Amino acid sequence: MNITWHKHSSFKFQGKVEGENITLVCDPYDSKYVGLKMPNTEADIVTISHDHEDHSCKKAIKGSPYFIESAGEYDVKGVSILGVESYHDAKKGEERGKNTIFRFEIDGVVVTHLGDLGESLDNKQLSGLVGTDILLVPVGGKYTLDAKKAVEVVSQIEPRIVIPMHYKTKGITAIFKDLDGVDKFIKELGIKPTYEEKVKINKKDLPQEEMELVVMEKE
Repeated sequence: MNITWHKHSSFKFQGKVEGENITLVCDPYDSKYVGLKMPNTEADIVTISHDHEDHSCKKAIKGSPYFIESAGEYDVKGVSILGVESYHDAKKGEERGKNTIFRFEIDGVVVTHLGDLGESLDNKQLSGLVGTDILLVPVGGKYTLDAKKAVEVVSQIEPRIVIPMHYKTKGITAIFKDLDGVDKFIKELGIKPTYEEKVKINKKDLPQEEMELVVMEKE
């Protein structure tokens, strides 16, 4: 499976399912709103964690993808996808509403994208995320988990690989000026990161002993 980070919380996953090439994109954003360039890309499946402009820009996706925007169980082109209901804040949605966590499997690798999660997870939510190999976790705070809370959620899920997202990056608009950078999360997690602009991973290559931290940008 190939993983490309489109910045912010958007990722592209490419692999094979039942012998067919599959492209899945998470949380495409409006470039003008975010201040970063969301590539126009084709996809078979698009997951949208919530309807804010920095996570739900359907027009950025070419072709005729299947959009998934709510919790539930889905099977699209052989890809099993589970949407788990959660909240965008720590007050049961009072401040920023609901958020959907998506868990899916491509090439035998199980990925969980937390969207704009703003709370720790309960046992019911965690039961749907068992077996996560790669966890995409927001770490910038302000609108989502901050570094400390993100580490707590990582400990709850226990993935093999952690990839941080939704943090302050160069070029991002003033709307996101109060986000923390990724360094705060790196320090809090206490794992030396590897820096990769693109990730290619097979099931057999997943770490077996220690959790790994991958930051998807140049060091």
